[in-house]
Parts: sequence; C-alpha cells; structure tokens
Amino acid sequence: MAPALPVSPLARPLPELGSIRGVRLGAAAAGIRYQNRTDLVLAEFIAGTTVAGVFTKSKCPGAPVDWCRDILPDGEARVLVVNAGNANVFTGKAGRETCTVTADAAAQLAGCSPRNVYLASTGVIGEILPHERITAALPALHASLSETGWEAAARGIMTTDTFPKAAIRTATLNGATVTLQGIAKGSGMIAPDMATMLGFITTDAAIPAPVLQRLLSEEIKTTFNCITVDSDTSTSDMALLFATGTAENAAIDENTTTDAPILGAFKAALHSVLKELALLVIRDGEGVTKLITIQVSGAVSDDSAWRVAMAIGNSPLVKTAIAGEDANWGRVVMAVGKCGEPADRDTLSVSIGGVCIAHNGTVVAGYDETPVVNHMKGQEIEIEVSLGLGNGSARIWSCDLTHGYIDINGSYRS
Repeated sequence: MAPALPVSPLARPLPELGSIRGVRLGAAAAGIRYQNRTDLVLAEFIAGTTVAGVFTKSKCPGAPVDWCRDILPDGEARVLVVNAGNANVFTGKAGRETCTVTADAAAQLAGCSPRNVYLASTGVIGEILPHERITAALPALHASLSETGWEAAARGIMTTDTFPKAAIRTATLNGATVTLQGIAKGSGMIAPDMATMLGFITTDAAIPAPVLQRLLSEEIKTTFNCITVDSDTSTSDMALLFATGTAENAAIDENTTTDAPILGAFKAALHSVLKELALLVIRDGEGVTKLITIQVSGAVSDDSAWRVAMAIGNSPLVKTAIAGEDANWGRVVMAVGKCGEPADRDTLSVSIGGVCIAHNGTVVAGYDETPVVNHMKGQEIEIEVSLGLGNGSARIWSCDLTHGYIDINGSYRS
C-alpha cells in the first residue's frame, strides 16, 4: 500500500455541514482495498425520494454505471452504496453479480426494491470486487446510520484524494426554504464530460424526477463538465442528485422547464454547489500546486469556446509551463491553433493575470512582464483568450502538471 499523500496545498476545509431531512448516512471499513480506513459508504433515503443522474461517456463503463443507468428511469431512490479502492470495471459477469448481490442486500436492510438501490464504485480497474466484503459490512453500517454522517461519508469515498470535499447551500422554492448538500471525490483521471469521478448531492426539496433530471443535466454542463486534471475520462464518473421532499414546498409540475421563475433560486443554488464541488476536485488534482482558470471569448459558439478552453487546459506544455511559473504565452497560442476549432492568428489576443500580452496576432509592444511573472508565482492562475470571431464564450478550470502526478500514478496499484 502506497503511503498517504500530503494534503494538497490548494485544499479547503470542510464547511460546517448540516443535515438533510430524510437522509441518513455513514461509512465503514470493509477492507475492500485499503487498510485502517473507511472505504464503504451507505446512505438511506426516505420513501418517495426522487433521483436524477448523469454518467460517464466512456465506452468502457463500470458495472455500477450500467446498473444505475438501468434503474434511473424509475425515478425513485431509497439507498446509495459506494465503495472506494475497487472500481468494479472490466470485471465481466463477476462485476454484474457484485452489483446484484449488493443491491439485494441493501434493499433487504432498507425494506425496498433493489431497483431503488444506487451503486457507485471508484478505484483500480480490472480487479474483481469481492461482494462478500460489502455485504458482510452492510448490516452494522446500516444500524449506525445518522443524519450527521456527512463528513464520514465524504472521507469514505476518497481514493487518491488528499482532503474530503463537501458543499452546502440554501434557497427558496415555491414557498419553502430548502437545503442542498453534497459531497464529491476526485483527484486524477478527471476530464469528466458529464460529472466528476463521483458526486452525490441531496436536497430536502420536493421536485419530480423529470424536473430534477433536467436541472442536473443543464447545470453539469458549466460545472463538472468544465474541469480537467489530466484529460482522462474515468470509466466510473457519476453524479447523482436526490430530493427527499421533506421541505414540503408546494407541488411542482413535472413538465416545469428549467427556465421557469419558480425554479430560479433553487437552480442557482444547485449550480453553486456543483461548481464548488468541481473546483474542490481541481484543488485536489494529483500533484497540483496551482489552480488555472481559463476564459475564452469571441468564439464562433459557446461549444467552440469550450473546446478551445479545454485544449488549453489539457495541454501538457501549458500545464508544465505554469508548474514552472513560466509565462510562456506562446504555448497558449499553440493550444488554440491545434484544437481544430475556428481561430484566426490575426484576431487572437492572450492575457495572463489580467495583463494583455498578445493582441491581434502579435505581442503587445513594450508590455511589462513584471506583474505577469508575479502572477505566475501565485496559486491561482488566470488565462484569458479572445478569438475575435463571434460571441461564443466558456470558462473552464484546470491545474498544473508536476512530477507529483507521475509519482502518484506510477505507483497507483502498488
């Protein structure tokens, strides 16, 4: 077992977490891969809890992803079971059996259908996940569940994460005050294209599953879909949103659209929670020393701007230059030019730390590099690119690439 990793220099402390009415949760040490730490998380939801989910676009998804995709159309959840250390990916029939046995065992404890049990796994790919370790630990874990088990759950889903991640917000919804609280894990293999490695958000709001799904799918686009550590999309990425309905807000019609004024405050709070969790993942990027914000404007469309921004954020040359605190704006230009999106050298402008370095295809005459050099020495780096072609824009977040990333991933299975 590799030694514990030092806490990321960009880490943030856990916020003061409350509880979500209708949710009890906790964590236990099942010995799935790790020793002397929790690696199994269980959450139980009150009857009537609705659920929404987004999943990896990987063509080699884990068995838990397939399981959740299959039951999601039912729109109701009673249980969530998450294990860390073994992803249950590329495990064939054995992987599917682990999902079935785990769901059956959890359903018996909660008194519900296995189709109301959501499963998630994270960790090493290609190793059989021994379901007997999970099912043996579940009864005692279920008996210990608590409304205040959030920190334990946040820690129990960690793999190479160096700190637990959580966020909480409140909002008004149809005459009631509602709370949203979520946890996430992720550190490497982060270029989600849907969510993060794993993210679980709960709310006491009463929202029909179809509305919940539309909200989550929309807000994922500008939060978890806008982060990258290393350009690699996991086989296990999953974000689930559970609504217990215990806030007893007035009923919302299932045909309500996401732009309806009635959903405005809740939608903003959901976005805020998702964004905070996404940024916490970047702050815990493997080997990270700097958080990078990349803003692209003037693209032919928002989608094009996003692809340009991700090309910059994924470039090893950009990421290593930032790790070395080198304001090498030429590497930004390189990333823009290679990504296959519309761009024109003679309308392109680049700024770092708010200082315009290159404008309309050439370096700004006499620009003072001193404030840029000072900016590069900080922990949060800002890059702005204007393509000068249209009104499309996007913002994404990345991190630097250091030798620490190689150290962590070179010994991941040892």
